[in-house]
Amino acid sequence: MEKEIRALKAEKNAVIMAHNYQPPEIQALADVVGDSLELAVKAKETAADLIVVCGVRFMAETAKILNSARKVVIPVEDAGCPLADFLTPDMIREARRRHPDAAVVVYVNSTAESKALADITCTSANAVRVVASLPNDTILFGPDANLAAYVQRELPEKTIIPLPPGGHCYVHTGFTLADVEAARKKGGTIVCHPECPPEVQMQADLIASTGGMVRGAAAGGEEPWWVFTEREMASRLRVLYPGRIFYEKPEAVCADMKKISLEDLRRALESGEHEVVLPPEVMDRARRAIERMIAVGA
Repeated sequence: MEKEIRALKAEKNAVIMAHNYQPPEIQALADVVGDSLELAVKAKETAADLIVVCGVRFMAETAKILNSARKVVIPVEDAGCPLADFLTPDMIREARRRHPDAAVVVYVNSTAESKALADITCTSANAVRVVASLPNDTILFGPDANLAAYVQRELPEKTIIPLPPGGHCYVHTGFTLADVEAARKKGGTIVCHPECPPEVQMQADLIASTGGMVRGAAAGGEEPWWVFTEREMASRLRVLYPGRIFYEKPEAVCADMKKISLEDLRRALESGEHEVVLPPEVMDRARRAIERMIAVGA
């Protein structure tokens, strides 16, 4: 299967992009493995004729928005993101009406239609930098309320309004203070994603996006890491740093990230399904917001 996938990739002049939460066998065949920001930047830079996004729907949409003339496919059509579904365009319109002087910052874990209504997008890697770059005192920030709380702590001079107040990732809200206590008893460094609950963030040794975790682990150190994010991130870190110890929470599983199999990837390369198609006006508006984010950097 792996040989067939590599042959099809060469034949189709395709690039395979995989998120850090994808299963190891998918990551092993990818040309690019990274977090949402890294995938967005690489999608903008690629010269491939076919972009295959192994992740969830909003990631494939982002790749298409940045490459409107290229064919972008996602191997499993219903690989979605419950977090992205929390935020709707109507919520953004109503919040703008209530806060006309506020800027709208939309996390990339969102639909293309929501991005199209944003002033700028962000990822967990650059959310603080993005918000700090804006002149507005009030920021409408969605859809993850825990990431919004993290940005608020880092930038107390701003007023961050989460949109909606209860938006969350079910995987990250599964981490609790009991997990912190268990890790402390065994020893090691607790590394926490900013989508985790604020009380967990505040007890962690390091708060980082998945890309930040890769960079942080590269800085060295022999102490074991407790990786408080989707469990596949620990697998990724073990591949990158085989001499290190990384612990995951076995129950921390994103079901949608596990929908893509090697057979699905092979079929997507062979048949070109499932193609991402978006209205041109949505892509144009969303592209401006994403490119503003990329210009701010990580």
